[in-house]
Amino acid sequence: MLDDTLLDDPAALRRADHDRALLALAGSGARVRTALRLAEAAGLDRLRPDGRPRAVLVAGHGSALTAGEVLAALAGTASLVAPLPPTDAAPVPRPDRATAPAAFTAGLAWQLPGWAGPLDLLVISSAAGDERGLVALAEQAYARGCAIVVTAPEGSPLAEAALQVRALPLPFVPSADTSDAPAEDDGGGGRGRSAEPDLPAEDPAALWAHLAPLLALTQKLGVSPLPYDALAETADLLDATAVRCRPDAAAYTNPAKSLAARLAGTVPLLWAEGQVAGVAAGRFAAQLAERAGRPALAGVLPQVLTAHRGMFTGQLGAGADPDDFFRDRVEEPDPLHLQVLLLRQAAEEAPAAPGQAGPGAGEASGEQDGGPAEVPADDARPRSFGTTRAHRLAAAHDVRLTEYASRRPEPLHALVELIALTDFAAVYLGLAAQS
Repeated sequence: MLDDTLLDDPAALRRADHDRALLALAGSGARVRTALRLAEAAGLDRLRPDGRPRAVLVAGHGSALTAGEVLAALAGTASLVAPLPPTDAAPVPRPDRATAPAAFTAGLAWQLPGWAGPLDLLVISSAAGDERGLVALAEQAYARGCAIVVTAPEGSPLAEAALQVRALPLPFVPSADTSDAPAEDDGGGGRGRSAEPDLPAEDPAALWAHLAPLLALTQKLGVSPLPYDALAETADLLDATAVRCRPDAAAYTNPAKSLAARLAGTVPLLWAEGQVAGVAAGRFAAQLAERAGRPALAGVLPQVLTAHRGMFTGQLGAGADPDDFFRDRVEEPDPLHLQVLLLRQAAEEAPAAPGQAGPGAGEASGEQDGGPAEVPADDARPRSFGTTRAHRLAAAHDVRLTEYASRRPEPLHALVELIALTDFAAVYLGLAAQS
């Protein structure tokens, strides 16, 4: 059950935020600037590439893989970008199965594709830098003749291994010091994370510490077609979102709090138009599970319509009214129902026709300045086939569909706005639900 009064109580939010997730998200812009500065100091500005690599492999886990997905979406078909997820390591003997290792990552391993070789670039990114599997992967790539770049904390085993395999080492920027943060309790506020010490919660803003050096590198190599000042503006957009979504902003002016309240008591279907927004939808689903303990399904239009069609014809999409006046609110719990959230970049849309109501070209710049905006149901702008069919499907089954569109013309900036907004929303939903 959602305690919506907590969303308008900044002091209560700070007390409920045991691992300081809101503070970490607020510092995302600063981490991007620091990561870019340290990457240049590490030698990235002196890099003189002979040409683009045949393929870029991004190895890691958690948000490091999300950074690889972002790069793949931005590169499109111009370059081959493949996130490299971990696999299981050696089998665990039967007597040791009940004993968990000190860290979950100790049991992970990575394997290069068979075709990887001297024409390819391997980027290894880790927030801890102590994964033995990533160290072994660097050695494997060195034996294959791959170019290697490693992003890891200075002095970590992975950073030391980077020097041994002649990789370009780039520092990983950690979150602000939280040594004086209160310890996690097990009374509900910590969502039981302390019960699984080998599966710690990931820093919600670690994505930007992985992504900033990766994009700076690939921009230098010509893999990601970004304007020269795109990364600096990314930090500014993160700062602007942190101001709009700050804890002391009232729920009716805070888009992240409004989105969190809207998703409470629902099963979210997170749909996206295009691969760039698709990464934001997948990220939001992961953050809802991690930060709010809520399941969500993500997909990209138009194929997601057939994949999720059964949800509308089942019990959740029956069109039952949760605000039925005659429902016994004491005996009957609030029923779950579907909620479709459609994310997209709408910078290429034409304005509304002259004389028609609805947002026109004059409002587009204002929407850009205010971050992703909720698109009215009667918006007069043209829609894609997938978006039009999504509205028809939701309307036919009495399921609420809400669109959030970024008007930024640069895909990276649209993606940053969508991810920053939904990250804050996931944290707010988790804090309000835990109380």
